[in-house]
Amino acid sequence: MAHVLVSPLNWGLGHATRDIPVIHSLLRHNHDVTIAACGNARAVLEKEFPDLAVIEFPDYPVPYSSSRFFLPKFFASFPLMLKAISDERKNLVKILEKDRYDLIISDNRLGVYSPEIPSVFITHQLHYHLPLAFWPVELLAVEANGYHHEKFRHIIVPDSPPGPAALAGKLSRPGTEATIGRAYFAGILTGMHRQELPTDLDYLVLISGPEPQRQRLEEILMPQINDLPGKRVVLLGSPRNTREREQSGDCTIISYASTGEKESLMNRARTIICRSGYTSMMEIAELDKKRALLIPTPGQTEQEYLSSYYEKNGWFHSVSQYHLRLAEDISVTRNYNGFPAIPGTRENVERLYDDILAQYLGR
Repeated sequence: MAHVLVSPLNWGLGHATRDIPVIHSLLRHNHDVTIAACGNARAVLEKEFPDLAVIEFPDYPVPYSSSRFFLPKFFASFPLMLKAISDERKNLVKILEKDRYDLIISDNRLGVYSPEIPSVFITHQLHYHLPLAFWPVELLAVEANGYHHEKFRHIIVPDSPPGPAALAGKLSRPGTEATIGRAYFAGILTGMHRQELPTDLDYLVLISGPEPQRQRLEEILMPQINDLPGKRVVLLGSPRNTREREQSGDCTIISYASTGEKESLMNRARTIICRSGYTSMMEIAELDKKRALLIPTPGQTEQEYLSSYYEKNGWFHSVSQYHLRLAEDISVTRNYNGFPAIPGTRENVERLYDDILAQYLGR
């Protein structure tokens, strides 16, 4: 039995949740899995896999701001992130000294690799999107990505190959020889599955992402929820919140839902309101939802780029949280077509196992 170490980044829940189908695939093939994570990423995987071994493994300071000025804070936090990666390397050595592993899967954690143990890296961000004034920095970031990618055997990209069906647009296009030679386009990876359920839920509101912006979106959205007619459910995306569930008329507020409950709610929803984080976009694509309102995290250039990219392609409508008029913005969503048809997670994750993971773990 092969032993796999899976370590997701704790910037929001997205890194952990897209690892869920990968972990399920490993378990179906009778491999032993240990999770190394911290914060909400650890909490969500512990709830999903209560029988697996879990190691507390700190990662990096979250460089997000309560304002829209993300980049200045990001650059200011860069020395702290370099130290955190150095500490991550030291902590990984201690973890590897205590147990034997046949494969390391790092989801966006740059220091989680070993020269002695096959290591693969999961990311959809091979290319960054920065404001035009930072164009030279954007090019340098692509080169830096290539440097880090050389540490790994493969770069697993949860997206279609570059082209009209690529949900991440330019973000998932490799820009260096090191990345091009290692990139494996796995297709979307999500814990969601399409179910044949009645669409009896008018609106599902997903409030997610790293603090403090998750809390800020909650403060903006909650006073406007009652402006929407019909049945509504709000998921607060806070697995460690002690307030579990509240009911007020046709509106239900849930602090955190398991993958199974969230899957059921998303399948039932006619319209989804959420951040334009890439994990949420993969979930919407998996379930073939055609109506959604996207609210990018202010200053988070990836989400702002995706929102703009989807608007340009006529896929989904998006709006800044600072200009959100929920009832009015929802009425616009019917003018968009949703994502193009692409292969789903079930097919993608088994192909990923056969093409990449099995060569290190045996069949």
